[in-house]
Amino acid sequence: MKPFLRLHRLQRLPWSVVCLALGTQGNTEHHQVSLSFRDAALTPTTGEQGPPTPRCPESLSPHVCLRIFPSCLARSAQRQPLRLLRTEAQGAAAGRVRADAPSAAVSRAFASSRGVDIAGLHAQPSTHLLEEVKELFSSLGVDCNILELDQVDEGASVQEALSEITSQRTVPSVFVNRVHVGGCDHTFQAHQSGLLQQLLQQDPAYDYDLIVIGGGSGGLSCAQEAAVLGRKVMVLDFVVPSPRGTAWGLGGTCVNVGCIPKKLMHQAALLGQALTDSRKFGWEYSQQVRHSWATMTEAIQSHIGSLSWSHRLALREKAVTYVNSYGEFVEHHKVKATNEKGQEALYTAAKFVIATGERPRYLGIPGDREYCVTSDDLFSLPYCPGETLVVGASYVALECAGFLAGLGLEVTVMVRSVLLRGFDQEMAEKVGASMQQLGVHFLRKFVPVEVQQLERGLPGRLKVVAKSTEGTETIEGIYNTVLLAIGRDSCTKKLGLEKIGVNVSEKTGKIPVNDEEQTSVPYVYAVGDVLEGKPQLTPVAVQAGKLLARRLFGGRSEKCDYVNVPTVVFTPLEYGCCGYSEEKAGEVYQAENLNVYHTLFWPLEWTVAGRDNNTCYAKIICNKLDNDRVIGFHVLGPNAGEITQGFAAAMKCGLTKQLLDDTIGIHPTFSWLTETSSEPLRPWVLTKMSSLLREQLPLQKTLLPTRSIPVRGIISDPQDEPPSSGCPLAGRPQDLVAPR
Repeated sequence: MKPFLRLHRLQRLPWSVVCLALGTQGNTEHHQVSLSFRDAALTPTTGEQGPPTPRCPESLSPHVCLRIFPSCLARSAQRQPLRLLRTEAQGAAAGRVRADAPSAAVSRAFASSRGVDIAGLHAQPSTHLLEEVKELFSSLGVDCNILELDQVDEGASVQEALSEITSQRTVPSVFVNRVHVGGCDHTFQAHQSGLLQQLLQQDPAYDYDLIVIGGGSGGLSCAQEAAVLGRKVMVLDFVVPSPRGTAWGLGGTCVNVGCIPKKLMHQAALLGQALTDSRKFGWEYSQQVRHSWATMTEAIQSHIGSLSWSHRLALREKAVTYVNSYGEFVEHHKVKATNEKGQEALYTAAKFVIATGERPRYLGIPGDREYCVTSDDLFSLPYCPGETLVVGASYVALECAGFLAGLGLEVTVMVRSVLLRGFDQEMAEKVGASMQQLGVHFLRKFVPVEVQQLERGLPGRLKVVAKSTEGTETIEGIYNTVLLAIGRDSCTKKLGLEKIGVNVSEKTGKIPVNDEEQTSVPYVYAVGDVLEGKPQLTPVAVQAGKLLARRLFGGRSEKCDYVNVPTVVFTPLEYGCCGYSEEKAGEVYQAENLNVYHTLFWPLEWTVAGRDNNTCYAKIICNKLDNDRVIGFHVLGPNAGEITQGFAAAMKCGLTKQLLDDTIGIHPTFSWLTETSSEPLRPWVLTKMSSLLREQLPLQKTLLPTRSIPVRGIISDPQDEPPSSGCPLAGRPQDLVAPR
C-alpha cells in the first residue's frame, strides 16, 4: 500500500513540528520519516519500510497512524528544541495523537498526565455531552480529571492548542493515559469496540521515557544517546558538597575532580622535570624557576568550567531535560527530585538508569572530616597544600602524591598494606620505587588513628597520630595538609532503591547487574562505578551507557565488553596495563601454563639528561596453551597510556607473542621494546633472584630499594646491557628476556 504523506497544519503549529500521516484506515504500512529544518521549512522524506502496525478498528474515525521518527532534528529560529508527538501501540493503531504535545498551556492544564482527562465547557449546549462521558467512565469505575475550559485561566489558549493538536473543534475532548480518544461519540464507539478498555488497562503514560540519575560520564552518555534515538529523557544530577564544602557542576567525578584535573596537574609536574632536563640539552636560564599553585588551579578550574558548560549545552541541543536536583525513588516508576533550596518535584518514567558514581571514603577517626581533604577538594584548593601526608595506596593516592612531589612539595605516603591493590604487584612495587627515587617518603604498615589541628591557617599545621598494623608501635608526624585516598564508596544509600526492590550489596553498596546492566528490577538499569565487579573507568562507563541506550531504544543488541580494558596510573613514571596481572593469570590459567617475558629499558630522552637506566620496565604474560596468546600487558615508563591503548586493540584481536615478534617497530621509540625478543636467558635465574630479593626487603617505614631487581647482575651477555652514553642507538631497548 502506497503511503499517504500529509503536512498537518504546518503554518499554524506553534511548536515547529509536523505530524505525518502514514497509511489509511485499516491496515497501514509503517514508514520511517526524517525531519530536517532548513530555511524555516520542514522537509519530510520517507525512509526504510518497517513492520506493519495493528489494524485500526473501523468504528473509529478514519485517522491514520501518526508517528514521527526524530532521526534528523534541528532547531527553530529561536533555538527551541523540536518536540515530537508519539503514540503507544494502541494509540497508534487508533490513529490518535498523544497529549504530550509541546504546548505550555496544555502541559499546565493536564499536569497529571495520567489516567483520564476530559476537556469540556461548563456552559450549554455541551454540558450534557460532558455528563454522558463522565457517566460512562463512572460506570467503568474510573475517576476523571475534568477541565472546564470556560472556568479556568488560559482556557481559550488550551482549547486552541487542543484543536491544533487533535483537529477536533468540539468538546468534550477525551484523553486516556495521554492518548486522544476523541469526542463523546468517539468515546462511546471506543467503548463498544473494546479499545477504551484496552487503553484503560494499559500501563499509564509516564512523564519521560528515561530518567538518568547521575550526571557523570556514563549517565550523560546514556541520556544523550537515548535522546538521539527519539526518547524523552531527563537527567537528575546533584552534587552533595564535601565536608570541606566543595561542590561542582555537571560532568561527574572525571571532569570535575578526577581524570581531567589529575592529568593536568600530572602534566604540570612533568613540565617541571622537563625544565630540569632541558639544561643538559643546552637550555640556559638564569631566572629562578618557581611554581605558582594559584595560577595552575585557576587555569585548570577554568578549563573544567568550560567542559561542564559544554555538557549542559550538549544536553540542551539534544532536548534532554537537565534538573540540578537530588533524585530519590518514592515508589515504582516515580522519583522525587529535591534541589538545593529543598524544593521537591515528582517525575515518572518508563525506565531509569542509576549512574551516581562514588565519593571518597573517610577513616572515621577523630579529626578526619574536620581537618583532612580528599580528591574532591585537592584540585580546587585555593592555597598551596605545603608538606602533605597522603593516606592510602590506591592509584588516586599515588597519582596525587606523585604530582605534588613533582611540584616541589614534601610528600609522605602512609600505606596500610600493599600498593595498588588489584594491580600487578611486581609493577606496583616498581611504581613505588620510582616515586621514592623522586623524593616521596613511604610509611609502610601504619594507619592514622587521630588528626589534630595545631595551627589554623591556609594551609595550617596538623598533627597525625598513626599506629602500626603489625604491633603496638605508635608514631606522630606534623604536616600542612592530610589527603585521604583510602578508597571510594558508591552513592546508592540515599536513592530509595529499597523502596522499589533494587538489590544492593550490603558490603560494598554496589549494584549487581546482569550482562545488560539490568538490576533486579526490570525497568531499572545501572552504569559506571556503582556496578559490582566492573572496571571503574570513565571510558567503560561511557561505552556501557551508550550501548545500553541503543539496546533499550534502538533495537540493537551489542553489549559492553568488560574484558581486556586498558588503564593507566598517572604516577610520575606512568604505569599502563591491559588484561591479567601476573597473580591473577596464575590463578586462572595456573603458573606452569604461563610464559612471562620482561625487560628493563632506557628511553632515549633520558640518556642525555642522565636519568636512571634501570627504572622503566615492561612485561607481557602469555598463555602457553593458547599459542602464546598475550593475556597481560604491563609497561612502566613515559607516556605509558599512549602505548597501552594500541596494545589493548591488538589484544582484542588475539595478539600472540609470535605476532608481536613479527611486527616491525618504530625507531627510536621505547614502545619498540615490545616488538623485540631474544633466546631464553636463564629464566629460572630471573625468577629466583626476583623472589629472593622480595623476601629480603624491609617492610616497615621504607619502600623497596632504588633497584628492586639488579638486572645488570643476571644478564649473561654484556652486549644486552643498554648503552651507558647517548650513542645513536641509546634508545634501543634491551631484548625481551625469555619466559620465566
